Amino acid sequence: MHALKADTHRKYGQSDAQLTFKAALLDPAFRVLAVMRLCQAANELPASWRWLAVLPARLLYRMVSQMAGIEIPWRTAIGPGLALTHGRGIVVNAGARIGSNVTLFHGVTLGQRDHIDAQGRRHSLYPVIEDEVWVGPHAIIVGGVTVGRGSRIAGGAYVFEDVPPYCVVLGNPGQIARRDCTPDVDNRYDAEEMPVPQASHPATAADAGINAG
Repeated sequence: MHALKADTHRKYGQSDAQLTFKAALLDPAFRVLAVMRLCQAANELPASWRWLAVLPARLLYRMVSQMAGIEIPWRTAIGPGLALTHGRGIVVNAGARIGSNVTLFHGVTLGQRDHIDAQGRRHSLYPVIEDEVWVGPHAIIVGGVTVGRGSRIAGGAYVFEDVPPYCVVLGNPGQIARRDCTPDVDNRYDAEEMPVPQASHPATAADAGINAG
């Protein structure tokens, strides 16, 4: 549950069991995050115990997610220190990858994009959000794109192409408005205290068919 410790640190600037419990009790978005971490921890238990723990955790996760209006599959690869600001309306595809110290505001969509090749075969691609990325309200990021470390995606932006590190993206379609920006990360959790496996995903932009589920 080290990732949950980092999530608590992002919210309060410090972390202990009391603060984690307080956040889970009072903040519906944080409650979703806490139970998601619980599901993932249960799934790592030895096989003899896993089935006993995962089922009730998943049922609880479904309940708290529906109450909060947040759709993030519990198996989604998410680094430590995620901040869900306001939270309601967030939709994340299970194939997306989210790094550490990322901030997602309400209404954000991280969705798949389907590409149909010349032979009629469907290829589904998913976004990768690197560390310390800030994604504003109602922004949409779809397809096999990578949003580089420390970038900021403005509210309402529609992103379907790669974003280099430390850039500000505005508009629909998303355009780089500034480079070499300073990451917007409140209560950054030090990654050196808790190393995070880096997700690997092809950053190929699809050119047809969108499914933000």
